[in-house]
Amino acid sequence: MTALFGPTDAIERTHALVEAGATGVFTFEGPHDVFAPLTLASTVGGVDLMTNVAIAFPRNPIHLAHQAIDHQLLSGGRFTLGLGTQIRTQIEKRFGADFERPVGRMRELIGALRAIFDAWQTGERLDFRGEFYRHTLMTPTFSPGPSPYGPPPIYVGALGPQLTRATAELADGLLVMPFGSKRFLHEVTVPAVRAGLNAAGRSADDFAVVPEIIVSVGEDDRDHDATRRLLAFYGSTPAYRPVLEAHGWGDLQPELNAMSKQGRWQEMSALIDDDVLHTIAACGSPAEIAAHIADRVAGVGDRICLYQPTPISLDSLAQIVDGLRT
Repeated sequence: MTALFGPTDAIERTHALVEAGATGVFTFEGPHDVFAPLTLASTVGGVDLMTNVAIAFPRNPIHLAHQAIDHQLLSGGRFTLGLGTQIRTQIEKRFGADFERPVGRMRELIGALRAIFDAWQTGERLDFRGEFYRHTLMTPTFSPGPSPYGPPPIYVGALGPQLTRATAELADGLLVMPFGSKRFLHEVTVPAVRAGLNAAGRSADDFAVVPEIIVSVGEDDRDHDATRRLLAFYGSTPAYRPVLEAHGWGDLQPELNAMSKQGRWQEMSALIDDDVLHTIAACGSPAEIAAHIADRVAGVGDRICLYQPTPISLDSLAQIVDGLRT
């Protein structure tokens, strides 16, 4: 799967991406609404759709459930609701919403969504009473009724071990954050997934792990400027320090963070050296990118999401997909 960047060309872009070999498209919570491009993309038949991710806490579970079930219907059962917590600063200062106890809040949100979906599917009374969410009324006027495709799967984007473990206990899949590495995936993420599955008595066969990997095509250093800026932005966030620490680069995070607070965004990318760049992002020719991805996700999952800091050519995308299929 790979990204749609906005609603204005969503249909044309989806057709082009599928022709290049993508099996589906995803959106992220950026400068545009996360659901609108997928509404348009659903007109392209046979394409998997995913929010990767919709920021959960500013939204009410009823709102999320309606958006999810509508896209499940529009896509013919090919929609996945991907949720994320974001970070405290963004939730509290940009969205004006509550962030306290994010792991517990996400656990309860998943439970609320499942209760709502079940009420719609079975017609039984909605009675969900939690600490953060309470849903005890669902009259026939407001129920879409049972879906012929069932409710959509719920995936959660997680980085830290607590949320990763909770995701493996409760959700249908894990969306591995794009600011990562082979070492962090195999030494931190996968053990947390196993712990969550074991705690819930679940089989790995019933749970999807979907790595998202930043790709940057080009042979020249200047081809990766946008990727360096993206990594600098991610690296400035305290939540992503564990990825850097896994490689002995932990001191880079507070340095980037201090520069971000000074508004020195253009200077920050200079701190992303080649080692950091090529460890976190898959860079180079399409063949080199495919090899990096295959090595990184070996034994973890069958599906990946390609994160493009800037849109890559369809020809390059097709070559990457072909490389991954061989």
